[in-house]
Amino acid sequence: METLDHDLDSYIDRVTNLPPAPVILPQLLLLLNKADVDSSRVVELIQCDPALTAAVLRLCNSAFFASATAASDLLEAVMRMGFTRVYELVVAIIGARSMRPAQKGYGIDEGELWKHSVVTALAAKCMARDHGTDESVVFTAAILHDIGKIVLAQALEQSYAKLMKEIQGNQASLLESEAAVLGVQHAEIGGRLLARWNFPDGLVSAVWNHHTPSAAIGYEQLTSFVYLGNMVAHFMGFGYGHQALALRGRAEALSFAEIKPQELPHYMIETFGLFNEMKALLGANG
Repeated sequence: METLDHDLDSYIDRVTNLPPAPVILPQLLLLLNKADVDSSRVVELIQCDPALTAAVLRLCNSAFFASATAASDLLEAVMRMGFTRVYELVVAIIGARSMRPAQKGYGIDEGELWKHSVVTALAAKCMARDHGTDESVVFTAAILHDIGKIVLAQALEQSYAKLMKEIQGNQASLLESEAAVLGVQHAEIGGRLLARWNFPDGLVSAVWNHHTPSAAIGYEQLTSFVYLGNMVAHFMGFGYGHQALALRGRAEALSFAEIKPQELPHYMIETFGLFNEMKALLGANG
């Protein structure tokens, strides 16, 4: 494992367009898991990012949350919306900063990766809610599950044709094709990136193994929610570029998540409504 981490670190260190580290998210997650949340500490972390502070205030005072008087400061906004809702909006806004641009190396147009990631996160969150699992951790893992593609996209801009040939000619999966062309694949790069950013082990494992839930030892259910959220997003038409979802781990993911196949259409319908609400809420921020 140390050798693999070293190889991944060497690859990541050579990349010139790394996404900015979402440094406040691991700290906010720690606060979220405490019985008595210190709202002043939440405000202190968010205020480190003036643009994020402005966005949270704007969202609090939008039609979705507005009261008779507008919230004048961040503490009031957090108290009105609740920490969990604020946290999910912060995750979505931070995710959009990295995922909204086009990723030409994968044939992904502007906005497509962000939409896919948010739909995946909303579907995974709904499943976690129904099974008594930490929704915020699942939401975070799901929205960041493809962050490794942002790292690999730059290298693939020069190798896109080769990647397509590998996928179509050899009928290989995307992961197999990435490994053949680049020597690494997006899931392990994403997981290693989160580890370097000091995210919790469960989140790292879920992103690293989001195509193979059984490999996420100790975190199989969390990873399965991400896998199934990803699958639901593709089924709903929120895939992108050339990719077709490989369903090799579908049966094991359903088993770990304790979800029946006939439940998936319900999650698709619920996720569609939640995504429309998220789009309207974030507006220019998303």
